[in-house]
Amino acid sequence: MDKKIEKKFWTFKRIAGLIAGLAVVGFFIYSFAFADFRSTLNVEKDKLTISTISEGSFQEFIQVSGTIQPIRTIFLDAIEGGVIQEVVLESGTNVLEGDTIAVLTNSNLQLQVLQQESGLYDQINNVRNSRLNLEQNSLRIKEQLANAEYQLDLLRPQYERQKKLYEQNLISLQDFESVKENFEYETKRYDLNYESFVRDSLQTITQLQQLNSSEKRMIRSLEAVQSILDNLVITAPIDGQLTTVELQQGQSISPGERIGQVDILDNYKVRVGVDEFHLSRISTGLSGSFTFAGRSYSLVITKVYPVITNGQFQIDMEFTGETPEGVRRGQTLRIRLELGDASTALLLPRGGFFQTTGGNWVYVLDETGSKAIRQPIRLGQQNPEFFEVLSGLSAGDQVVTSSYDTFGDNEILELK
Repeated sequence: MDKKIEKKFWTFKRIAGLIAGLAVVGFFIYSFAFADFRSTLNVEKDKLTISTISEGSFQEFIQVSGTIQPIRTIFLDAIEGGVIQEVVLESGTNVLEGDTIAVLTNSNLQLQVLQQESGLYDQINNVRNSRLNLEQNSLRIKEQLANAEYQLDLLRPQYERQKKLYEQNLISLQDFESVKENFEYETKRYDLNYESFVRDSLQTITQLQQLNSSEKRMIRSLEAVQSILDNLVITAPIDGQLTTVELQQGQSISPGERIGQVDILDNYKVRVGVDEFHLSRISTGLSGSFTFAGRSYSLVITKVYPVITNGQFQIDMEFTGETPEGVRRGQTLRIRLELGDASTALLLPRGGFFQTTGGNWVYVLDETGSKAIRQPIRLGQQNPEFFEVLSGLSAGDQVVTSSYDTFGDNEILELK
């Protein structure tokens, strides 16, 4: 008897097909959930500069150039103009204070000085004549007062005698009144002379004070006028080395014209030009250093000139220790100027990447070193060697620091 054979539902073919379908679905799920769709660029690792993030002492500083100058310079300007009569000392000579450098001549100036002197002498003589007249007038008034006092002294005894005789009825009234009238007249005359003497004395004292003050001013003016001709002789204001323009006998010099300078060479300073971007960060007391002949020397800012010219302002720096031997005026130095105190920080070496990213992101190598992945970061202060890393990187991370110009917007670099 035939037996009905039931067909199996889970045949090999169906099981194989189900497995294949699940595999396809799983592949698509994996692709959408875990696959990396970020843009990738293949680059040659040998052509990249790869730097390691380290933790160390960070010192913000800038590199600036400075010029050696004498510690002190006094300029020589011609106070009065004229023609050079004699050049006594040449440029480059070591001078002492008061040494004559050049002698000028100016006929018009000499004539003006003579005329002013003559006028002042006339005024001084007038003042002295006025003083003499006052003194003579005072003597005349004193003489009148003395004469009045003398006459009064002569009449007083006579008046007193006549008064007693009259009271005793020994003389007539007419005789007594004659003497009395003369005595009273002389008394009034004395009183008037004394009053005139007092007023004259007070006025004379005031006028003499004014005349004396005027005479002193005129004498000072005379001395000043006489010293004008001294300005035709140019002398060294201090001890030092003389530097002048080329001076020739017969050369015309204008008033106020700068003809040279005297430098004190006992010590030097450094005049430094700094970019105006750093003006708010620069102050006196900041330090700097440079290397000369294999040795390091220290400087400190002593003066800041805030006037900006051609995008720079100037500062003066002086040596804090030993001055290097062999430096000369005008020599240029490359100085490391510190902008603050040192601190511990994560350090990222400088590189061409900054021009592309502005310091907002970098390519960081993964653990295998075969990929460099774009990663956002935040940088702080900087110096010519390092950036200060504030966030986004850790010590030991390896970062591509060479230029990113050819990488475009790719997020991953495959390093070959």
